[in-house]
Amino acid sequence: MGFPTTRLRRLRTSPAMRRLVAETTLLPADFVYPLFACPGKNVHEPIESMTDCYHLSPEGIAAEAAEAADLGIPAVLLFGLPKTKDAVGSEAWAPDNAVCQSIRRIRELLPRMLVITDVCLCAYTDHGHCGVVKDGRIDNDGTLELLAKMAVAHARAGADIVAPSDMMDGRVGAIRKALDAEGCTETAIMSYAAKYASAFYGPFRDAAHSAPGFGDRKTYQMDPVNARQALREIELDIEEGADIVMVKPALAYLDILYRARQRFDVPLAAYNVSGEYMMLQASAQAGLIHGDDGMMEVLTAIKRAGADIIITYHAKKAAQRLRS
Repeated sequence: MGFPTTRLRRLRTSPAMRRLVAETTLLPADFVYPLFACPGKNVHEPIESMTDCYHLSPEGIAAEAAEAADLGIPAVLLFGLPKTKDAVGSEAWAPDNAVCQSIRRIRELLPRMLVITDVCLCAYTDHGHCGVVKDGRIDNDGTLELLAKMAVAHARAGADIVAPSDMMDGRVGAIRKALDAEGCTETAIMSYAAKYASAFYGPFRDAAHSAPGFGDRKTYQMDPVNARQALREIELDIEEGADIVMVKPALAYLDILYRARQRFDVPLAAYNVSGEYMMLQASAQAGLIHGDDGMMEVLTAIKRAGADIIITYHAKKAAQRLRS
């Protein structure tokens, strides 16, 4: 029956009614909070390109993780800055680097919190690429062993999940094999399975000091025009042993997220990346939108499209809003 018998506005008459019939529910437990670990002590340095984000030394990372935990956020994702860079990114697997120290600090303070670590060489290499360079090209197979060493170092320090973001072919299998050989069979892998060569990474590259020194990353990150290829990437990573797969970025690729949710039954993450975050921040600061409302709308859209896990710099503010 149509109008006037059917009146869908009956289901919107009050906040209580809208909550009762809500099809998508956003929770603090959906969020992962990204943090930038740097060497040193008592470092709390604002990142100019990312509002309310900071470079933090290990004790500061642990304190920030504790604040997130108090808000009901179950996990942090750690990115690292090295003391020095070289052609192969050797500090990436050093047991005393900023990420490994931060993992241990969190483990001591918050034994129940999940610690996820980004596994990629870009912030550690002097050329800024995600793999080693050979004859002017990114050497896929020569990079796999180094990524595996980095993942093992994180697992030994206490990481619950390692997250390869480099987009080298075969890296999930190489990391799984290396972890198992070291007895780290319970360390999970969250693969950046469909990571696109996106314009929305700019603020992050400034924060992580990881912009490529030459060329771009289009030979290994995905071409934005392709959707079916993303599903192939995800399928291959699952076959190689990925426990969780990710679509990155989130907002410009909600269609990919939705397709992945329809096809695969593994836990699905989406990364609400730095450029997406700063678009909202800049719009709110300019008085063009209500920032908090826009934030909640964006995060709800990501979950509605199919994400089980949302990695976002909004995590703390969104969790506070959800708990108020």
